[in-house]
Amino acid sequence: MQQLRNYYAILGVSRDATAEEIKKSFRKLARQCHPDVNPGDKTAEEKFKGINEAYDILSDEAKRAEYDRGLFGKSKRRPPRPQSRPPRNGNNNSGYKRDSEFWRFQDYNPGGTKRAKVVNPSRSARDVEAKLNIPLEKAYRGGRERIRLEDGRSLEVDMPSGMIDGQKIRLKGQGLQGGDLYLKITITPHAVFELRGSDIACQVPVTPSEAILGGSVEVPTIDGLVKMTVPKGVRPGQRLRLANKGYPDSSGKRGDQLVEIQIAIPSEISEEERALYQQIREKEQFNPRQHWL
Repeated sequence: MQQLRNYYAILGVSRDATAEEIKKSFRKLARQCHPDVNPGDKTAEEKFKGINEAYDILSDEAKRAEYDRGLFGKSKRRPPRPQSRPPRNGNNNSGYKRDSEFWRFQDYNPGGTKRAKVVNPSRSARDVEAKLNIPLEKAYRGGRERIRLEDGRSLEVDMPSGMIDGQKIRLKGQGLQGGDLYLKITITPHAVFELRGSDIACQVPVTPSEAILGGSVEVPTIDGLVKMTVPKGVRPGQRLRLANKGYPDSSGKRGDQLVEIQIAIPSEISEEERALYQQIREKEQFNPRQHWL
């Protein structure tokens, strides 16, 4: 029997961790191991893949419950209460599964929808709703997407650009017995970017010399890499703004990208660099602790 990987250990959380704790740990680790932050580092790349794999399982309640049963046996975690009673025709609430070619998910009957009482619901047109998780870049760009339903149907859907979390896309006539299908969009957390309304926030590391001397650095945006000028003497935690590089709002107007500066200290330096830093220490007059006492 194939041994399951311990996704809790990979994310550094306990078995009873909340969804918010899992998300927080994922974002922290994903930033540390992201290929853009560690170019050419195969170890970091493998860790990044493992972190994403762990988050894909533990962030979904249904997948997490099934994983717990496989890892621990009978799970002590109580599954979340369903928001609505399953329909009597045998359809079950479920999540989704993505493979290399298709988004796969199972239709379910949305709760809270008022509709007329029917004598024979199996022959009546019914609207159904399904959840579709997509990455931030796909939500931003939109475009044609192929999806496959659990009943075996395969559909091509024109996704609009600038989709937001919780948005629903109506597919007319693609529900049960001729009803409509509603795709509920969920934007998955990004390893680098964080949506704050129509603004996009991110952290960008700079070297000590870049922070002191300033200069031009490359910054990732949702449109790709752009050049940004770092002012001289920039402080750690200081935020710089890239105008009109954020996310489009309902009117199509884009917000800004907020870039938080992080000063990165190298773990290893060459002997030549060490000698230069020693010269700087001997000559520098700046003392950040002179007013402490």
